[in-house]
Amino acid sequence: MAKRIAILGGGTAGTTLANRLARQLSHEIRKGEAEVLLISNTDRHIYQPGYLFVAFNEKPLDHFIRPQKSLVHRLVTMVYDDVEKIDVEKKELLSKRNRYAYDYLVIATGSYPDFDAVPGMKEITYNFYTPEGAEKLRDRLATFEGGKIMIVIDVPHKCPAAPLEVTLMLDDYFRRRNMRDKVELLYTYPIGRIHSLQPVADWALPEFEKRNIQYETYFNMESIDPEKKTVNTMDGAEHPFDLLISIPAHKGAPVVLNSGLGDESGFIPTDRYTLKMVGHDDVYVIGDATNLPISKAGSTAHYESETLTHNLISRIRGLPETKLYDGRVACFLENSLGDASFIIFDYNHPPKPADTSELIHWFKAMYNELYWLTARGLM
Repeated sequence: MAKRIAILGGGTAGTTLANRLARQLSHEIRKGEAEVLLISNTDRHIYQPGYLFVAFNEKPLDHFIRPQKSLVHRLVTMVYDDVEKIDVEKKELLSKRNRYAYDYLVIATGSYPDFDAVPGMKEITYNFYTPEGAEKLRDRLATFEGGKIMIVIDVPHKCPAAPLEVTLMLDDYFRRRNMRDKVELLYTYPIGRIHSLQPVADWALPEFEKRNIQYETYFNMESIDPEKKTVNTMDGAEHPFDLLISIPAHKGAPVVLNSGLGDESGFIPTDRYTLKMVGHDDVYVIGDATNLPISKAGSTAHYESETLTHNLISRIRGLPETKLYDGRVACFLENSLGDASFIIFDYNHPPKPADTSELIHWFKAMYNELYWLTARGLM
């Protein structure tokens, strides 16, 4: 009987892993000795980093969307279903219409923006963390005639560099439209520097000062007043704005919360090296679903999938699991609409931002087009 690897979640992490496994286990799958089952609750696959470029009208939203079926290897068993519970004791996944048994489970259910975490946030703020939000922000920026734009940040959130990037890109966006002198930019951050990674903060701060981008640290939201158009912080201050861009806190998927597998935010306790759910030898966690203190980003999922591909193939073939995830993350840092930097780091090596250049920006633009090869498990 075939050993079934069930992967729950069809985003970057789940799709990339399923395709890598199917390609490398093709012999076992064709002989009926293994099966790769990928379960997604949507038939659309979205390249989420594209939202940032939608907001600045660099590309339309549909440029970053593909049918899920067009990305999945023919040897993957693809199912569209809304799984409501994960039962790790009985080793099965339950939806309203089906039960899916598994031998090995990979939870790749991602994370979701929580616009209810701060009262008033969903009523008045703009964002670039959802498809609808990116298009709405694009249209608002196009008609903005001047005033104060605030960028407010709640934690934890995915793509940690994105708030810095959108701020630097806003500066360039309005300069190119000859109206930068009419726009006041105020970036806020909840800790004592402008990014959680000190080298990244050190990279961005001179740009802020050179380009007259204001910033305020230790800025922790308590509520937002849509009528007065103010952000109220925990120190009792009121901060007025004309346009508010929010980076909401993220939380784990409802199925994780409903199954009692995650922490209070719905992120699953995960071994930082083996990527196994703590206390469960046959359950793995990948991408945003983990509680690991590393970037929730596509590159993280990409590198994690390399580890899990190797170890799951070893288990199917009766070999020991020997590959460990080293915490590797890679990230472009957009400095404007025309230049960028780049960082790569892991558990033991902090990031060192590369010199900002137009060339790196174009590498990012190229990767935006090549991402679909990553999802197919080809790069």
